[in-house]
Amino acid sequence: MHTTSRIPGFYKLAPDQRFQTIVKASGLQAEQLDALREPDPDMAAIADRMIENAVGTIAIPLGIAANFLVNGVDYLVPMATEEPSVIAAASNAALIARELGGFHASSMAPVMIAQVQILDVADPQGARLRLLEAREELLALANAQDPLLVRLGGGARDIQVRLVDAGPAQYVVLHLQVDVRDAMGANAVNTMAEALAPRIAEIARGRSLLRILSNKADLRLVRVRAVYDAGKLGGADVVDGIVDAYRFAAADSYRAATHNKGIMNGISAVVLATGNDTRAIEAGAHCHACQNGRYTSLSHFEKDADGNLVATLELPLALGLVGGATKTHPTAQAAVKLLGVQSAVQLAEVTAAVGLAQNTAALRALATEGIQRGHMSLHARNVAVAAGAQVHEIAPLVERLVADGHVRQDRAQEILAALRRGE
Repeated sequence: MHTTSRIPGFYKLAPDQRFQTIVKASGLQAEQLDALREPDPDMAAIADRMIENAVGTIAIPLGIAANFLVNGVDYLVPMATEEPSVIAAASNAALIARELGGFHASSMAPVMIAQVQILDVADPQGARLRLLEAREELLALANAQDPLLVRLGGGARDIQVRLVDAGPAQYVVLHLQVDVRDAMGANAVNTMAEALAPRIAEIARGRSLLRILSNKADLRLVRVRAVYDAGKLGGADVVDGIVDAYRFAAADSYRAATHNKGIMNGISAVVLATGNDTRAIEAGAHCHACQNGRYTSLSHFEKDADGNLVATLELPLALGLVGGATKTHPTAQAAVKLLGVQSAVQLAEVTAAVGLAQNTAALRALATEGIQRGHMSLHARNVAVAAGAQVHEIAPLVERLVADGHVRQDRAQEILAALRRGE
């Protein structure tokens, strides 16, 4: 039981001092919490710079997806995930996609949106037009905030003004559209929005409130497609099964939620490995899935004239190569170096390809043997370790668990005991 959560000056302490403090505050023994502590002082210092109140780090397995050919270029793709079968499935689908040219991707410019909310405007329609008339002035003011971004070819590009009805209130909302180049862009657009807000409020004759980016990055869409040979997938029946599985997701939000989760299994793993913001990407993707008023599939599957499977995916991906954890976390830096991408747009295109590959693999499994067989074969290793298997016991235990069909820890313990008895 915690003795108290009130710890004055906690943020001022070094990570190791924080650890000792929480041991005392929790009433637990140090060894019970020791896994929270980061043993590497260099990594502890990095964690302390990245977030507040850091005591340690948590290691997520990082693997490499192979076989990816995107716009004619080969990539080894780092993926950080705790879920078994994701990397293997994506790699397998990428291998099949290579047969007919791999993945083909295209992107919009890396434009992010900053929103400035104006309240208490007497004439919203008039305010909208006054703001649009001030377009050049507002863009110049925005670009004055970040001359480096402008020199790199980015900067504020345009404005949009919307009237948002919110029950009894109506807000005038200005969207500032900013090309953020190789950044995710949050800091750049937020800084511009803060600087513009007083002038926007003055022109609209109201008062500003929120001044912040939107994670609905629908001006930063990435599109990717692939053609999968029907024979390599398993035949015409498998193609038809995948198309029917997609149609189910397109028509039913209950299915779409899991269908899109499969896409994000691949995308979020690359986003995390490269030090990008998984929550921003996921929020933007799921919002995009509702763009027509209901939640549906982000991807599309159809059969071409030759009977092969055509898979396509379009979604917003606001990824960056500069700033944030991408530049501060050594693992993220190494992952980006291995990937070899030269721009944020290129990173987004590869990431989208991984999402489409993972989605295709999941639908193929669902349309054939079911998702559990391959997934549980890999999950069985975790169950075997949790049951207490030693290194030399894991393989035979996994084999028996999968054959048994009940991949549970209690069953693993029973089989392990039998193995040790020589049965």
